[in-house]
Amino acid sequence: MGFDDVLEVRPLTGAGDLPPEIVALIRSAAPAWSASWQQRSATPRNTVCLWYDGTALDAARFYAATFPDSTVGHILHAPGDYPSGKQGDVLTVEFTVAGIPCLGLNGGPAFQHNEAFSFQIATDDQAETDRLWDAIVDNGGQESACGWCKDRWGVNWQITPRALTQAITDPDQAAARRAFEAMMTMQKIDIAAIEAARRGDVPAQP
Repeated sequence: MGFDDVLEVRPLTGAGDLPPEIVALIRSAAPAWSASWQQRSATPRNTVCLWYDGTALDAARFYAATFPDSTVGHILHAPGDYPSGKQGDVLTVEFTVAGIPCLGLNGGPAFQHNEAFSFQIATDDQAETDRLWDAIVDNGGQESACGWCKDRWGVNWQITPRALTQAITDPDQAAARRAFEAMMTMQKIDIAAIEAARRGDVPAQP
């Protein structure tokens, strides 16, 4: 049922039809209302829900500014008080990260992120790898191993060049092993070093 259908409903209480000018006004606004209604009705079947301690909107804005195909969507202000906040506080934030629908939930300090969940972002070259890695780490994040890092809110990221994936899945098992062993020595992935190891230009690490 859409807004055009709603406009065909007539009161059953004897009040009569709406005045023509009111109907005209409603009809003029109906396309925008209908688009909004349809958008809200098209909620993805599967959404990644991430728990934050009051910082969901800050995180969503950072992701939208950092990653391609990322946006901040609907912001829900709490309709009433709740354990970690009060009425009017930002309760949830809808956002996308590289096209993946997410929901940031300001649930309080009870739960922390860990490496059991991470976003893996495929990069096309070293410049993109450097940009994303540096954006996360330089904004209060933390470096880890093998292309992993953690943002300031504790969410884990794998900044993974496509060249790395291709190298460690090389049908030549010796080449794949050399690339894999090179990766194991790295924090941020060095594509040139991975490709050199794949070719056998440098010795594999013991």
